[in-house]
Amino acid sequence: MKMAMAMAGLYKRVLPSPPAVDFASSDGKQLFIEAIQNGTMEGFYRLISYFQTQSEPAYCGLASLSMVLNALAIDPGRKWKGPWRWFDESMLDCCEPLEKVKEKGISFGKLVCLAHCAGAKVQAFRTNQSSLDDFRKFVVRCSTSDDCHIISSYHRATFKQTGTGHFSPIGGYHAGRDMALILDVARFKYPPHWVPLRLLWEAMESVDEATRQCRGFLLISRPHRDPGLLYTLSCKHESWVKVAKYLMDDVPNLVKTDDVKDVHKVLSVVFSSLPSHFGEFIKWIAEVRRREDGSQNLSLEENGRLSLKFVAMVQNFCLGRLVLQRGIAVRKHVLDA
Repeated sequence: MKMAMAMAGLYKRVLPSPPAVDFASSDGKQLFIEAIQNGTMEGFYRLISYFQTQSEPAYCGLASLSMVLNALAIDPGRKWKGPWRWFDESMLDCCEPLEKVKEKGISFGKLVCLAHCAGAKVQAFRTNQSSLDDFRKFVVRCSTSDDCHIISSYHRATFKQTGTGHFSPIGGYHAGRDMALILDVARFKYPPHWVPLRLLWEAMESVDEATRQCRGFLLISRPHRDPGLLYTLSCKHESWVKVAKYLMDDVPNLVKTDDVKDVHKVLSVVFSSLPSHFGEFIKWIAEVRRREDGSQNLSLEENGRLSLKFVAMVQNFCLGRLVLQRGIAVRKHVLDA
């Protein structure tokens, strides 16, 4: 009896078809071949190269995002295991604690936050801010190239599937039958499958009960910018709340109570009143990478970061001195008057 209970569990689900079409079925294969011939499967190849199964039942958003980030060849800037830098669900924790995601999943807005933190270019569209035609346009765009990918946030019930809200990347499009290929990251449950695009839109129009907002889709691409960001803000850092309070509450009060007459005075008040823990809040990516790699074998990109950092440090030092000097001069002028 105990052995039977220990072995109890679920082994996959039968994909409701229709409305979905199993990717591996005869009809699914035919859709795939025709879509390739029509040039609307270009984004599929990179995505399938990094296709993964979510490691937790509630990690669909994290798995979808890490899959897309790796497909776009975005360098996470920190190690995964050993010497390897690689996006993994366990590394996507800057906007929501993993324990909380493991328990309740992740919201549309928090996934957008994670994509930004990871260094991707993100355009987020909720269904009440977009249209089916716009959605189709973006699906076609990302299906005919490999420089962008779409993650859809939808409700499974629309497809007669078990479960509620879900995230998965869109792997391709069949123009003739207006169907999208969902690369379902819950592969332990349902295989990749084709669905009518209009029905997918209806599934995205549902309201997320946790946030009371419509679902939607993320258009994610590789950013077009010079070597990385100089700074990164860690939302999970313990000083986040204190810094947020300083910016939201303290600064407005300081500006109101002090004799502020120009922008230089504003900057002087802000810089001279920074909380002692503010320095901990700002993390230099270049320093993190150098510490991890032991200052050895830095790539051209990383050396570029260090050069930019040095220039920025000099500029910020000079700017800080100038602001403080002018602030003191303004205060002296006011007192003398």
